[in-house]
Amino acid sequence: MDMKIGLIGLGIMGKPMAKNLVKAGYDLVVRDINQPAVDELVALGASSAESNAAVAAQVDIVITMLPNSPHVKEVLLGQNGVIEGAKPGTVVIDMSSIAPLSSREFYAALEAKGVDMLDAPVSGGEPKAIDGTMSVMVGGKKEIFDRCYDVMKSMAGSVVYVGEIGAGNIAKLCNQVVVAINISAVAEALTLAQKAGVSPDLVYQAIRGGLAGSTVMDAKAPMMMDRNFNPGFRIDLHIKDLNNVMETSHGVGVPMPITAQVMEMMQTIKLDGCGVEDHSSLVKYYEKLANLEVTR
Repeated sequence: MDMKIGLIGLGIMGKPMAKNLVKAGYDLVVRDINQPAVDELVALGASSAESNAAVAAQVDIVITMLPNSPHVKEVLLGQNGVIEGAKPGTVVIDMSSIAPLSSREFYAALEAKGVDMLDAPVSGGEPKAIDGTMSVMVGGKKEIFDRCYDVMKSMAGSVVYVGEIGAGNIAKLCNQVVVAINISAVAEALTLAQKAGVSPDLVYQAIRGGLAGSTVMDAKAPMMMDRNFNPGFRIDLHIKDLNNVMETSHGVGVPMPITAQVMEMMQTIKLDGCGVEDHSSLVKYYEKLANLEVTR
């Protein structure tokens, strides 16, 4: 447990992840542009650093949890970036969800300086980040994965090695495809129930134990019916992920017609100001079409 860890990015996911690292007994250094989040972690026993390079200079492992590829590039390779402070042998674990090709680009730049990298995006949203049961899908060298496994496991329910660098983000994109399409299916079905004059809640209770049941349905159907669109995962971020899906799928030659359709549906409600809401607000797209509101 004498490993010292840095965590850069204390947002919806990063802050609870940092708390779980402190709880697990790790010596943690944090950094974020949001000072209150930093103060909250310092009050729990973490320390803070003035720059990304300063974080990297004093730790064995640097974890990044940031919105998208450009943010990760800035933190790792930009001015006063991790690459300037990291010693050879330092490991960067990027737990952001970014484009797989970006992961490979950052890996190459870091490797040239003797710094190893894993791409280790997560699934589960804020609730699972808080209770430490997220799923982590990891790409990189297997021996680096093995060395960092316990650190990742202290924040997660499952940590799975998927393959070489970039493989973690490919797995995450596959995850986001299934989640997006699943949310749209739940919304479509509940809209049908409501319009047909049958309680969406009772339909949900009736079908959740059968083949239609899913983690997505259990998480999102109640939110839709309760009109609770506080973000565990924002529409804006899901659009970002699906953009990365489409870019990657076009690059490798895989048509993804349903994913493209759901992304356009998300774009539609974003224009209504729903971008900052939870992705369960996709139900509003269907409500608009059917001219109704889904409620219990």
